Amino acid sequence: MAIEEIRDCGERRRRDPAPAAMTGPLSSYESPLRAELVRLGYAAPSVREAVRTLAHLSGWMAEQGLAAAELTPAAVEAFVDSRRAVCRSAPAARRSLGVVLRVLRGGVVPSRAVTTPTAADALLADYRAYLVGERGLAAESVRCYSGQARKILALLPDPLDETLARLDATAVTAFVVRHSTAAGSIWSAKAMVTALRSLLRYLHVSGRIAAPLAVAVPAVAGWRLDALPRGLRREQVAALLAAPDPGTAAGQRDRAVLLVLARLGLRGGEVAALRLVDVDWRAGEVVVRGKGSRVERLPLSAEIGEALVGYLTSARPRCACPALFVTARAPYQALTGACIRAIVGRACVTAGLPRLGAHRLRHTLATELLRAGAPLTEVGQVLRHRSQLSTAGYAKVDQIALRALAQPWPGGAR
Repeated sequence: MAIEEIRDCGERRRRDPAPAAMTGPLSSYESPLRAELVRLGYAAPSVREAVRTLAHLSGWMAEQGLAAAELTPAAVEAFVDSRRAVCRSAPAARRSLGVVLRVLRGGVVPSRAVTTPTAADALLADYRAYLVGERGLAAESVRCYSGQARKILALLPDPLDETLARLDATAVTAFVVRHSTAAGSIWSAKAMVTALRSLLRYLHVSGRIAAPLAVAVPAVAGWRLDALPRGLRREQVAALLAAPDPGTAAGQRDRAVLLVLARLGLRGGEVAALRLVDVDWRAGEVVVRGKGSRVERLPLSAEIGEALVGYLTSARPRCACPALFVTARAPYQALTGACIRAIVGRACVTAGLPRLGAHRLRHTLATELLRAGAPLTEVGQVLRHRSQLSTAGYAKVDQIALRALAQPWPGGAR
């Protein structure tokens, strides 16, 4: 939202104050709303703004003759439309409304329109339970697999049960050929066929299809070591680390996150999963929960330790969340992998670099270790690779070792 819109909305709000005494079907929820927002750590101005929104919403419902239980998603949209007479943009009209609705959804407001679950919805719910209970996959893996499965099932014609009963190897192969070309990239196609194999295994063990069709899914052509790992130059890493504003709480947090990524080579999800108890200050180590539910300990350098101490003592909000890195604003909760990617992206913009992923810092650490003379085995230990093949790709950027293998140019030319 533009600055002019925010300023205009603020002026209009001052000309349209909240009712002196809250009326309407939601008036009894003023005190619970205040108590909950204070418990979550909202600042006093934010609490007042939320109460103002609740007052307007309750008054509007009284005018429409609506009871509290009738605040459906459609009614919320109608209220937003009415508020746009005060704030001319929808984002401004929705300000604080999400916070109010989250509190009211403790049993007052329907969270979504009532819909009848489809056959695909029921199948996906069972599939997620299978991934968690039978396969023991992590939450992020379950999210990715079930998301791909939803896309796959949406492409199948109704009725779903009859379509699944007619599936055979020919149909599966034709499906992959038809939709992998529209995936957009090799890695998207690979993700699709991997999820399809998992879904077909589940459909077979659950009795929804008669044959084990996972073996009929063709592989997507793509070579694991066909590209060079791309690292950053030292001055680029320094620019990234200097990008966050140390004068703000979010800036101190972001710099600590970037340091952990750059100096320890953690994956973005691993940084998001760090907890307060994972930092062993006496031993100078940090516990990392990596892929495959592996738990490992890495040394904590003085540089990272100082950044973490600064964040924990002066920037991290006081809250009950056990995560090491939390959001800068209430409600305080653990950062997600998407938040870590956003932190790296903001730093790239400030540093004048193209937007990069968090994994680029992991590649950078590996290439720097090789340039310093570390063997591939040690690089694999630092990156916590389970397979030496994962580390082998970095051999192509080890210019010092490769120089010994270079052959003289034919004819003695230089």
